[in-house]
Amino acid sequence: MPAVSKGDGMRGLAVFISDIRNCKSKEAEIKRINKELANIRSKFKGDKALDGYSKKKYVCKLLFIFLLGHDIDFGHMEAVNLLSSNKYTEKQIGYLFISVLVNSNSELIRLINNAIKNDLASRNPTFMCLALHCIANVGSREMGEAFAADIPRILVAGDSMDSVKQSAALCLLRLYKASPDLVPMGEWTARVVHLLNDQHMGVVTAAVSLITCLCKKNPDDFKTCISLAVSRLSRIVSSASTDLQDYTYYFVPAPWLSVKLLRLLQCYPPPEDAAVKGRLVECLETVLNKAQEPPKSKKVQHSNAKNAILFETISLIIHYDSEPNLLVRACNQLGQFLQHRETNLRYLALESMCTLASSEFSHEAVKTHIDTVINALKTERDVSVRQRAADLLYAMCDRSNAKQIVSEMLRYLETADYAIREEIVLKVAILAEKYAVDYSWYVDTILNLIRIAGDYVSEEVWYRVLQIVTNRDDVQGYAAKTVFEALQAPACHENMVKVGGYILGEFGNLIAGDPRSSPPVQFSLLHSKFHLCSVATRALLLSTYIKFINLFPETKATIQGVLRAGSQLRNADVELQQRAVEYLTLSSVASTDVLATVLEEMPPFPERESSILAKLKRKKGPGAGSALDDGRRDPSSNDVNGGVEPTPSTVSTPSPSADLLGLRAAPPPAAPPATSGAGNLLVDVFSDGPAAQPGLGPTPEEAFLSELEPPAPESPMALLADPAPAADPGPEDIGPPIPEADELLNKFVCKNNGVLFENQLLQIGVKSEFRQNLGRMYLFYGNKTSVQFQNFSPTVVHPGDLQTHILPLAVQTKRVAAQVDGGAQVQQVLNIECLRDFLTPPLLSVRFRYGGAPQSLTLKLPVTINKFFQPTEMAAQDFFQRWKQLSLPQQEAQKIFKANHPMDAEVTKAKLLGFGSALLDNVDPNPENFVGAGIIQTKALQVGCLLRLEPNAQAQMYRLTLRTSKEPVSRHLCELLAQQF
Repeated sequence: MPAVSKGDGMRGLAVFISDIRNCKSKEAEIKRINKELANIRSKFKGDKALDGYSKKKYVCKLLFIFLLGHDIDFGHMEAVNLLSSNKYTEKQIGYLFISVLVNSNSELIRLINNAIKNDLASRNPTFMCLALHCIANVGSREMGEAFAADIPRILVAGDSMDSVKQSAALCLLRLYKASPDLVPMGEWTARVVHLLNDQHMGVVTAAVSLITCLCKKNPDDFKTCISLAVSRLSRIVSSASTDLQDYTYYFVPAPWLSVKLLRLLQCYPPPEDAAVKGRLVECLETVLNKAQEPPKSKKVQHSNAKNAILFETISLIIHYDSEPNLLVRACNQLGQFLQHRETNLRYLALESMCTLASSEFSHEAVKTHIDTVINALKTERDVSVRQRAADLLYAMCDRSNAKQIVSEMLRYLETADYAIREEIVLKVAILAEKYAVDYSWYVDTILNLIRIAGDYVSEEVWYRVLQIVTNRDDVQGYAAKTVFEALQAPACHENMVKVGGYILGEFGNLIAGDPRSSPPVQFSLLHSKFHLCSVATRALLLSTYIKFINLFPETKATIQGVLRAGSQLRNADVELQQRAVEYLTLSSVASTDVLATVLEEMPPFPERESSILAKLKRKKGPGAGSALDDGRRDPSSNDVNGGVEPTPSTVSTPSPSADLLGLRAAPPPAAPPATSGAGNLLVDVFSDGPAAQPGLGPTPEEAFLSELEPPAPESPMALLADPAPAADPGPEDIGPPIPEADELLNKFVCKNNGVLFENQLLQIGVKSEFRQNLGRMYLFYGNKTSVQFQNFSPTVVHPGDLQTHILPLAVQTKRVAAQVDGGAQVQQVLNIECLRDFLTPPLLSVRFRYGGAPQSLTLKLPVTINKFFQPTEMAAQDFFQRWKQLSLPQQEAQKIFKANHPMDAEVTKAKLLGFGSALLDNVDPNPENFVGAGIIQTKALQVGCLLRLEPNAQAQMYRLTLRTSKEPVSRHLCELLAQQF
């Protein structure tokens, strides 16, 4: 509570606080508070002639009750009345109550603003400071609009007291941070900058804070502050501790102002004026010299203040990066802190040296401390300090010390904290690649990484080594030999199996001459790991096996036996089942020449930025780019060929993956190899855009349909059934669709791609394509928050016919990860087969936990009967003949309706084409009308459809007529299409 004079003490408040403290239970406290609230309420309502002291006392009690956590819904007007008092204590309590309890949208804001205006105009410095403090504490836009023009005037006024100027500067800073557009500084800029010359150090300190914030947005307007800041800093640095007695803190003159001035100078490049620059360099040298002097006090406050100025000085030296002498001196000074007993100083020294290491002037000086940094990595107790040591080793690495640093980081990795293992793995992978002169050393390093910390080796890392081995002929044999030996270990990490499967599948022939690594031995070694691996790795190994049949014909019978095994052909996972069937058929049917062509060695990958470096930049955050991009330091370093990372599957075409929703600056993590791709796009999941790759099979409609053919002669329902249906809720377990579900569905009747749903948490995008009675849909789930989604479970259900229980659609879904990180996106693939005509679309139920609270929503999946339209071209005579044949009343559906959108012929044409029918020209006698024809393809039957759309631009009306061979289809298509216009 605010301090009050002895004669002005509030005994009633003291007694109330004492009573609250003496309460034995929560119930007793609430009872005492309710009694006091009733008493205060009666006083405010009953006695209209309360004096200022009583109002102040009761408002103080209300404030205390609020701070205890209870709601206060009265007393605001009495607090506003206190603002008009001429007593400081009463006015102070009024402003305090308003600052804490009054909402910025309160109806009392106008009255409060009037009282503040009166105090600002009173010229009483105490009252003016109270008013400025209130404006800063509330900080609402309304107050900003009311006083933004007055506060700069008070700040630069010649007759304003120093305390008022301080308050005005800080108040203006608060308003600027809240609403930058409300603070017009144009006419006041020069006078605000001139405050740096003020005699009062408090005014200068507040002014520096304000100018630092303002110059970040408009640096040119405040450029004149550089010379004034240097001048003021020079006076402080060169002064003795006795010169600024009021602002000397433990023998350090004005430490806070010094730090603020140094930060202000970091907003600009080095001064252009030689005199100003010389004076600044002199100041920086003085600070570095004082750091070498013995301390004037043993108290921690003295060293803290002294070191604060020193580290800010070093930050300015690093920012300028133009004074070699200062940079080397700064590095030497930081080197002394590396062995300081204070943990915080060691942390700050390591962090600053990371930045110094990127400077061409100080890089060599930083390298002299490599032994100390390695020792810190091994012996530091604090994990954050060890992490900074790893960062510094990464930053100081170049060709001369790369092997030593990588070796030490690998040794540390065996005992490193789990929190930083992934980052160290990425750093080792980048350094090994960047400074690899001997590529065998690079291969050994990456395989060691996988052996030591396989769980933390991301796909980017092992994809990268595969790409490099593929691009370098001179290392392929060594890589095959090394990975073969690594696979012989009893406990072998799954990532090692992936790397081994790929490399042996591509280059196993290079070591096949040795009886110890003959083709049967290679196959047996890989297959011994098969049953221990995940589905994705098994799929990769199956691709390796088919490669072996091409490389080593003698293994054909053995591998065909494995592929023919029931565990593969009838595997519950459709991916493994399809690969086994396709590879077995390929090895049996194709000739040797065809097999060699299809399974030829992977071509070199085109050069591109390393995805490992991109991942490390994302992991370190947006500000880490300059620290990580150290190509300037060693321009002669020969990066290993960059490029698109290889997809371990060499036969299948990966599914297209795109950042449809734009939720991530970084691309999504790589999906496991998949065979059910659509089209011929190979997406480099580690780059910002897709890279074209020629498809192995046909790309037109036949290729699409062949990809969706059942891989084994089983019923479509057996193929498309979910491998674990018991985990998915049935139709009765899913809640009703959200109210806007129909509106969202209508947007996709005539288009296949777009955002299906979006709220503050989740964004769902759709990308789909349909051919005949088959379709494939990609659902993209984007987490728009910074919090991870837990138990994420999207499920697709089709109720079907409730009488016959026959499903009109067969939908196969692939499960997605149960966790979706903040700002990340996951993709789900749906394969759809239309078995018969249907009227209701499938339901998409999405369930997850956000911040511990369960979330669920149900949408209508944009799969409507018109998606299976096959456009049909026909002559006018054929059209009218068919039109007459469909003349039964139940075969026709007609609707006359008013246009909901502007009647544009081109837009109408586009919508009809998007609906799926073919538009027939020169059929209708009226050229303004539209005529279309098509066939709805289902597995059970085909439904012919003819349509005619007659627009009446004058009446802004349409008449839509549809004729099909099935009555329900006619009505349903008519309703769907009418809603589009």
